[in-house]
Amino acid sequence: MLSPERIKEAKINVLTYLRDGLLKTDREYRKDILNAYIEKSDESLEVAGFLSENEISSLWITVTSYYSMYYITNAVLYHMKYEVSGEISHKVTCDALILTCDALIHLVRGKLKNNLIEEFEDAQDEALQLTNPEEVDDIILTLDYERKKRSKFQYEMDVEIKHSRAKTSFERAKVFNLEMNKLLIN
Repeated sequence: MLSPERIKEAKINVLTYLRDGLLKTDREYRKDILNAYIEKSDESLEVAGFLSENEISSLWITVTSYYSMYYITNAVLYHMKYEVSGEISHKVTCDALILTCDALIHLVRGKLKNNLIEEFEDAQDEALQLTNPEEVDDIILTLDYERKKRSKFQYEMDVEIKHSRAKTSFERAKVFNLEMNKLLIN
């Protein structure tokens, strides 16, 4: 579960990213950019699947699994009018996802509290479409964990650990992509 400290850190970071131009909101929305993110995510996941099925390179299973998550997250952020740029784009993407999902959870909970019966069905539908709020923390933690693991994996792990963790990365990426795609439907 995401700690309040991690959410606070992400909020502070996102404000800095906005100020420094690493996260932008003032750009023209282009469907082709959204589609490019989605296509890169799908292709990365497909490559990870191929590598996993054929037991080829635990390193690249992990890397391509992570990148499928990275690209689909950027697609969701772009769909929500945010664009990530700059040299620390992986950290920016993760922090922006944390903040965005935290805001969505509060929005759904707020609708349930403020409008009660009339809005209950709409909020319930939105919550189900956006992802079950109890699962959101796990989804976010998956991206953050895989981002860190990818870096460690490339330089520090032995072969036996790499193979086991590569399969786990691929399975997490499949679930992550499925959940993030729900956010693109709206």
